[in-house]
Amino acid sequence: MARLVAALAGLFLVFGGLAAAQEPVFQTSASHAVIMDYETGEILFSKNGDVPMPPSSMSKLMTALMVFEALEAGTLSLDDELPVSVRAWREGGAASGGSTMFLEVNSRARVDDLLRGIIVQSGNDACIVVAEAIGGSEEAFADMMTRRARELGLETANFRNSTGLTAEGHEISAEDLARLAAHIIRNHPDFYRLYSETTFTYNGIRQANRNPLLGAFDGADGLKTGYTSEAGYGLTSSAVRGGERRIVVFNGTQSMRERANEAERLMRAAFSDFVMVDLAAAGAEIGSADIYMGTSRSVALRTTDPVRAAMHRRERDRMRAEIVYEGPLVAPVAAGDEVARLVITMPDGRTREYPLEAAEDVARQGMVSRAMSALVNLVAG
Repeated sequence: MARLVAALAGLFLVFGGLAAAQEPVFQTSASHAVIMDYETGEILFSKNGDVPMPPSSMSKLMTALMVFEALEAGTLSLDDELPVSVRAWREGGAASGGSTMFLEVNSRARVDDLLRGIIVQSGNDACIVVAEAIGGSEEAFADMMTRRARELGLETANFRNSTGLTAEGHEISAEDLARLAAHIIRNHPDFYRLYSETTFTYNGIRQANRNPLLGAFDGADGLKTGYTSEAGYGLTSSAVRGGERRIVVFNGTQSMRERANEAERLMRAAFSDFVMVDLAAAGAEIGSADIYMGTSRSVALRTTDPVRAAMHRRERDRMRAEIVYEGPLVAPVAAGDEVARLVITMPDGRTREYPLEAAEDVARQGMVSRAMSALVNLVAG
């Protein structure tokens, strides 16, 4: 048995033939970037998107999710008042130099306010308060964050604290941040509305949401900025236009201005330049595979699922599509047997595979025919 590549039927014309891997037609100055289609979860664009990175305050998406789930489980309520410890005040307060909600030491704060402090004001102090309340300590809460992230399939997630402040091993990929954002949007719509609030006032201090897309890009409604000197300026964002939602995550820009400019450029491209293309319906016959010792020399192959590809509009003719299988297949083959894969390779090297099944039964040859087939193969080498 050998790995064989078969020609495609109808899809071959769609792809325009086999092309060598090329540089993507879209670029970004960010060190890590992802554009994701919310409905399908397809990655439309990725630059180091699967590479773990320090997420800075974008970590607070996971912190907030832990609070959402505690509220829905009934272990917290929005009216609960949580104590502000010395550690929360010292490490997350104004004296620390980071983002803060301006909580006062030894005071108590309502969970409702703490959530807005985390989401709108990016308050490190608010994060530590909820971490200590839910986990007993910030370290234990960070372990809970990591375990929950892994349960959600976010395999690159490793959290060392609740705030996103620089810590060795504290990391997650842009793709997993996009998946986390999609999870929040889909499963916690009532809390997700908080991400579109543009200001929040606490302790007499009014602070603005740092998301540069809110109010500047039509349809933008979340989520979270981030910055540390190690990570640079980043953003996890989402917007809806024409009934479609896109999620954009990037990190590693060099200033707030560059972050704002790149945020708008990436989100605009997410809707105008990148598309989901339907290539084949489920059950479509797209090629064939060779058969050994069968009553037929080949069997038609059909898709089991709809075949969709995410791409830049100008990349459609630059993809590579192949039918790959270990063959020739040995008869008998039954209709519905999964016998091959459709492999789509994008110009930037990303691949997507779809299972292919036999479209018909192919019986095994009789004894005499099998002997003749074996002799023919022996002679042919």
